[in-house]
Amino acid sequence: MDIDNLQGIIVPLITPVDDETEDIDDERLERITEHVIEGGVKGILAFGSNSEFYMFDDDELIHGLKVIVKQTNKRVPVFFGMGPIRTRKGVRLATRAVAEGADVISILQPMFLKPTEDELFKHYQTIAASVPDTPVFVYYNPGKAGYKMPAEFISKMAHEIPNIVGMKDSSGDMTVLSTIIRLTQDIEFRTFTGKDTLIYLGLCAGSYGSVCSTANALAPLIVSIYDKFQAGDYKGSREAQFKLDPARLVQNEASFPVATKDMANIMGLDMGKPVLPSLPSTGKVYDDIKRELDRLDNN
Repeated sequence: MDIDNLQGIIVPLITPVDDETEDIDDERLERITEHVIEGGVKGILAFGSNSEFYMFDDDELIHGLKVIVKQTNKRVPVFFGMGPIRTRKGVRLATRAVAEGADVISILQPMFLKPTEDELFKHYQTIAASVPDTPVFVYYNPGKAGYKMPAEFISKMAHEIPNIVGMKDSSGDMTVLSTIIRLTQDIEFRTFTGKDTLIYLGLCAGSYGSVCSTANALAPLIVSIYDKFQAGDYKGSREAQFKLDPARLVQNEASFPVATKDMANIMGLDMGKPVLPSLPSTGKVYDDIKRELDRLDNN
């Protein structure tokens, strides 16, 4: 299984919808796909958290994936994100996604439940086994799922489930990240940070890149953090990270996940509204996001 191309900045792509029907807007989806590729990202995550995956049924998810795969045309790998609570649903979605051209399957730990480690292991093992020739990533997001997975447990899955070859770590805990990297040094396992403010620090710890929602609107700046680090310009990489941070941190004022579309719309990308019940930011929240984006333009 060749995973050499799984590195760099991966973007959890915005999923634009029609402002009236809320059906996926194919034309806008094609445009944002092209926009991020032109911006230099090294992979696209279809239906990550900021892609609003939880808002769409299975057929909608597969439809959106097909649009992205066609537009991408093998220029960068396409990850397919999911967060099934039921294992059987995960198997069904994973096999459909691979059949439609997904290069990698990314699996968020089940939400609402609090599974035991045995239950979690079986969940990941069963879904991964349904697509044995496809790389599978663990998407670790304790904040959204409501519980933690120990670093040792993630290492166990990496060592014992053949096609689990990487993870997105959205814990924001650098000790957890560095421990996972340390425990998986002996195998081919690719760890990515999932917090846009930790791209530089993750690379210092040995990550292979980062999954960044702000890359929908700010791909060149974010890609420069990775590229400068790889070129040995560590000071320049850190400076680019610090330049990005205020624009990312101000998004915390907005309700999740509307700030990603807010930012894209402020930047003139016309990505429409979030899916109801989420609403676009207004007032001070919107003004603060716009202020930080304006500062980037002026620097």
